Amino acid sequence: MDAVCQAPKAKETPMTLGQQIAWDDTVLPFQLDASDMRGRVARLDGALNGILKQHDYPPQVEALVAEMALLTALIGQTVKLRWKLQLQVQSKGAVRMIATDYYGPEEDGQPARIRAYASYDADRLTDGPAFDQVGEGYFAIMIDQGKGMTPYQGITPLAGGSLAGCAEAYFAQSEQLPTRFSLSFGRSTEEGVDEHWRAGGVMLQHMPKASPFVAQGGGTGEVLQAADLVQGDQEENWNRVNILLDTVEDIELVGPSVAPADLLLRLFSQEEPRVYDAQPVRFGCTCSEDRVRQSLSIYSARDIETMTTDEGRVTADCQFCGAHYDLDPATVGFDAAGAEDGA
Repeated sequence: MDAVCQAPKAKETPMTLGQQIAWDDTVLPFQLDASDMRGRVARLDGALNGILKQHDYPPQVEALVAEMALLTALIGQTVKLRWKLQLQVQSKGAVRMIATDYYGPEEDGQPARIRAYASYDADRLTDGPAFDQVGEGYFAIMIDQGKGMTPYQGITPLAGGSLAGCAEAYFAQSEQLPTRFSLSFGRSTEEGVDEHWRAGGVMLQHMPKASPFVAQGGGTGEVLQAADLVQGDQEENWNRVNILLDTVEDIELVGPSVAPADLLLRLFSQEEPRVYDAQPVRFGCTCSEDRVRQSLSIYSARDIETMTTDEGRVTADCQFCGAHYDLDPATVGFDAAGAEDGA
């Protein structure tokens, strides 16, 4: 379902608590008919706090995980039912890895699920900006379409001064789609509300057919940027819409004072914005004891013995949600009693 945004007749008023709750943890897709562009507006609140409270990250790492989770929500909204999107950063810096998963809804109307975690060397962290903790490495996007389908993977070098810049370079380099992210995230200190994380952002992207280089190869081998992919009227449209997006304020991105549809009108009223159904997003992990047992099913009894603790147990911890699994070694591995029937 889609709807053309209409300008409000009265002066904008802050969102009510009910409106804020309705828009938190959602991704709103939109299209700008006048400039042949599409995009999404995302707000993360409870979903982001669900991710971050699983670990006691230092502030710089928290900020990187928050930015990566927000990017994942914005990009993941296009994933079809039951598909899985993964974003991953691997680097030689203090923050060695950031991984996020986005699980498309099982059915229409259901929320998507998102999870994330980071691996880092605490002794190598500095007091510098968050992105300075990420060294040389790569930014990757992977899409799993389900059983019987070959997973898609695209990789680009870390570049751009932020994770958002890395994502923009990825879309320019791997997809040849001019893309722009404007993000804001941090701890909210609203009066009368416990301090907590909030994040919000806008993603802009040329419609695929509007990019003149989608089918072209070659090039110099340098990392492409969005501006390298537009020309003529498309360049004019791209520049105009980006100038409009440059006027957005952090408080408008994260809320809770401006509803996403009102924000689109404030930014792009002359671009004929059209909105579609919002996609709810929740923190959710897919780990389970059955999955742990399945992952151990490839090991022999001798292998399992090397994994057994002094207390005579096989243990596993989920990096995403912190769940702890404590198993009897006699019941895991392909030599385990009852392995044939899944016991």
